[in-house]
Amino acid sequence: MDGSRRQFLAAAGAGLASLAGCTAPEGDPSVAGLDAPDDQPFAELYEAASPSVVRLRVYDSRGVLAEGSGWLYDDGVLVTNAHVVAGGETVRAQFANGDWVTAELLGSDPYSDLAALAVEPPMDATPLPLLDEQPRVGTRVAAAGAPLGLEGSLTTGVVSGVNRTISSVRNFTISGAIQTDAAVNPGNSGGPLLTLEGTVAGVITQAGGENIGFAVSSALTERVIPELVETGSYQHSYLGVRILPVTPLLADANGLDDARGVYLAAVPAGSPADGVLQGGTETVSVGGSPQPTGGDVIVALDGTTIDTTGQLGTYLALETSPGDTVGVTVIRDGEEQTVEVTLGTRPDPR
Repeated sequence: MDGSRRQFLAAAGAGLASLAGCTAPEGDPSVAGLDAPDDQPFAELYEAASPSVVRLRVYDSRGVLAEGSGWLYDDGVLVTNAHVVAGGETVRAQFANGDWVTAELLGSDPYSDLAALAVEPPMDATPLPLLDEQPRVGTRVAAAGAPLGLEGSLTTGVVSGVNRTISSVRNFTISGAIQTDAAVNPGNSGGPLLTLEGTVAGVITQAGGENIGFAVSSALTERVIPELVETGSYQHSYLGVRILPVTPLLADANGLDDARGVYLAAVPAGSPADGVLQGGTETVSVGGSPQPTGGDVIVALDGTTIDTTGQLGTYLALETSPGDTVGVTVIRDGEEQTVEVTLGTRPDPR
């Protein structure tokens, strides 16, 4: 990384903030609302970050199996999506200078759709830092990678939503995902969603529709990737319950004051919650719609309010580990009480 690139990644945020508050002097030819020639934050971002973003090509015995993107997380470690490298025998990475190098799979986690690869990067490729807090909705971001195999691409937008619960390409639930309107296409998978400061807000994982893309959060990435590098796998906390969101109709059926919390539809035998938490037992009709009743409604974990299924998943993913004992506050038979559950390990998806 040369001196100018270091200076950009360290100081771009402050510089952009000051530019945003400036007014053009009289006689300035720039048009209001458009960037002046010397105010091109996305161009500067691309120049600074592109040496650390790669195009990936994955091969099996029949030839090219998949293509995707990745980025340099640490010295010699690339991050991408698990679904990009799944089933591959050989992975090659193309850096911004055009060179192709062989990458070795260190580990992958289908539940978070993250994978770590070992690689020898060129001298100008340096690790991209992870954002250390959740981005605000409206934060300007850019998706870098190789959509449709077009290496060195950058699309721009904003953070459209946070704390999204999405289904991965393999139909596993990922909590705390980042939503963006930056264009995301096949081949972007595994690339970084970058802030203007050059930090990674998330790992692009899929498109959800027109102007809707999703990224695995930086917080989950920071938990998973070091374990993949060290051990080749990652163990997720497991409560072992089947859940439903609390809708107004479900709240009416269960005598709840508010439509908030997470309803336990079932507690399978042998799960960590078996014998501690209570699943639904009956069904009643509310306004002509069948609604389950009799199950616990989770409203807090270790004192942290849980209003939605997404909040439950995010707390378990980011704040707990297998073997932890958590205090689960539930509404049961109209009364609030707290019980303790020792978390297990999420079963092997195979």
